[in-house]
Amino acid sequence: MPHIQVNNIDIYYEDSAPNDMQKPVMVFAHGLLWSTRMYDKQVAYFKEAYRCITFDFRGQGQSQITKSGYDMDTLTEDTIALLTTLDIEQCHFVGLSMGGFIAQRMAIRYPECLLSLILIGTSADPEDPRTAPRYRKLLSAIRWLGMRRVSKKVLPIMFGNSFLQDKTRIGECKEWLAQLQNNHKFGVAKATMGVIERQGIYEQLGNITLPTLIVVGDEDMATPYPKSERMHFAIKGSKLAIIKGAGHTATVEEPEQVNTVISHFLTNCV
Repeated sequence: MPHIQVNNIDIYYEDSAPNDMQKPVMVFAHGLLWSTRMYDKQVAYFKEAYRCITFDFRGQGQSQITKSGYDMDTLTEDTIALLTTLDIEQCHFVGLSMGGFIAQRMAIRYPECLLSLILIGTSADPEDPRTAPRYRKLLSAIRWLGMRRVSKKVLPIMFGNSFLQDKTRIGECKEWLAQLQNNHKFGVAKATMGVIERQGIYEQLGNITLPTLIVVGDEDMATPYPKSERMHFAIKGSKLAIIKGAGHTATVEEPEQVNTVISHFLTNCV
């Protein structure tokens, strides 16, 4: 699959229908430490009706690792540049966790580019000062030891107990652990710092007028339900859906539930 040059960096992306200009477009933005792979089940489900585009943020997945540019504003500009280069005028935008930080900024600053906004396991607030020290400690461990040595400590942050304790899904768990371990420590460290140091945009959520769906797993410990409810109350007309048995990576843990709520939302917002 191709790379594309945007903002002077190489971005890896996947396009389910690059030559089909008739289908509405869905763009998926992944969470910290992951890649396009976290949306495989969503692309498989939606690609018959939508042109699905996934991409890797700089420093993660198969995109270029750069010395700088990991703040949320620069990542937002990378995303807009990607859409412009692909000649996508409007899209339904799905963002999970870090991808949700970008999605909110796009909805506030570039609403003309979006048809709808879907936020999964994310927040409009800066990093909680109670959790920031733990994440900084984790960041230090990644820098010194690499992802392989700390990956097992990351799993309970990314996935809920229902997924991690399900003996029938041991193989899946191992696959996702391997994906964590394959992260390049320099790129991941830069990306993690960008997330930790991000600015909150909660006060600007009232400016979002797009059809908006907010999705949260009932076992999400990284961005628990109150953060989603807080966004829901701030974005007029938004919908809020809870995914049962899912933690922070609901698209992987409970893809059928996620696909169903997104499909229902899209059917009713267009």
